[in-house]
Amino acid sequence: MKQLTDFPYSNILVLGLAKSGTAAADILLDNERNVRINDMHANESDEIVAELKSKGAEVILGTHPLHVLDGMDIVVKNPGIPYENAIVAEAMAREIPIITEVELAGQLADGEMVAITGSNGKTTTTTLTSEMLAKSNLPVKVAGNIGMVATEVAQTVAKDESLVLELSSFQLLGIQKFKPRIAVLLNIFEAHLDYHKTIENYMEAKFNIFRNQTDEDYLVYNADDAMIVKAVENAASQKVPFSVTKRLDDGAWLDEAFLYFRDEKVMPLSDIVLVGEHNLENILAAIAAAKLRGATNDGIYEVLTTFAGVKHRLEFVGNIHQRLFYNDSKATNMLATQKALAAFKQPVILLAGGLDRGNDFDSLLPYLQYVKSMVVFGQTAEKLKEVGMKAGVKSVISAINVEDAVEKAYKTSMEKDVILLSPACASWDQYKTFEERGDMFIQAVHRLK
Repeated sequence: MKQLTDFPYSNILVLGLAKSGTAAADILLDNERNVRINDMHANESDEIVAELKSKGAEVILGTHPLHVLDGMDIVVKNPGIPYENAIVAEAMAREIPIITEVELAGQLADGEMVAITGSNGKTTTTTLTSEMLAKSNLPVKVAGNIGMVATEVAQTVAKDESLVLELSSFQLLGIQKFKPRIAVLLNIFEAHLDYHKTIENYMEAKFNIFRNQTDEDYLVYNADDAMIVKAVENAASQKVPFSVTKRLDDGAWLDEAFLYFRDEKVMPLSDIVLVGEHNLENILAAIAAAKLRGATNDGIYEVLTTFAGVKHRLEFVGNIHQRLFYNDSKATNMLATQKALAAFKQPVILLAGGLDRGNDFDSLLPYLQYVKSMVVFGQTAEKLKEVGMKAGVKSVISAINVEDAVEKAYKTSMEKDVILLSPACASWDQYKTFEERGDMFIQAVHRLK
């Protein structure tokens, strides 16, 4: 069992169980800390609750009484719990530190960490980086926002392994000393303002990824993003830029024919199978991070000539009667949908809609030039219908949900059309997660066979 050697807290409140809270509670109990757990939705009959109690945890369920903070030295918060939550707000008022389990993971991993964040492209870049290392015969493990809880995986990471972490702004907001050897900052645009309230707060959370780095560490950053370039000016780490627009002597870049890292030619651009111009940024960021960890050009080549995308992110689902279906359910904001639309130059039927966060969708207008039809659903259906009409889209159809949208899209389609699910919205009005929404799309497509 790995020890928390730099964690000077004895009495810890774990707020919210789920996967991250359970993992945090487990490691804290294993390290002989006093753990109190507060969760609104778990039940006494849940197996995990009984297990944590048997290990010595105090568990308070079904309500959030303020007295759960009494005697606590620190709060380990589920990343999804907003800071307006009564317990969180009271903890801040009492000046009790608040972290997420990523802070614990940073102390547990013996190997070096590669931490990746950005408004879009995190999952693709994380997957590419880890695969490039693996294909270069370098030991690597993956965790974080991509699936496995960081704390769980960190406990298993050996000194010769890399731990590649996908990190959200929610996770990064709750760190103290977390310091990756390589930080990757992909892009920044307005997102999750229902949680962060201002773009400045959101940016500050993202920029935490390099706050604690020293001159022994590396910061891979997007040299084409003006906000990022300004933000990293005073970073203490060694800066390694990437760009799709200019040559970089100290980073990853491309020309019309090849991908490069510094002055080294890595591979031909034409051999990449991953669609979408936006993915070139993700590819260059992954190359920079992987090369810094020792990846070979052969390993990188093997990945980029076979990797066609991660699930729910411009994922090719199939060719049904000469219609090409793509699942981009992870496009939970407009920038992601803009990039998805920019990947195609043939007629597109766009399936979009979901949770209404109060914004309009006018920024999609320049990207609808190849969209011949839209099928809209969810809380934002009417807003998206208005944008489609403004753009002169020939047909805008309302659907009940994603499954209904697939059927209606197919009925209006012709051979060689792209039928693209790229919602531009979060899924929570109709589906628990974007993964569930994407899976429903895939199942509906397969039923067309």
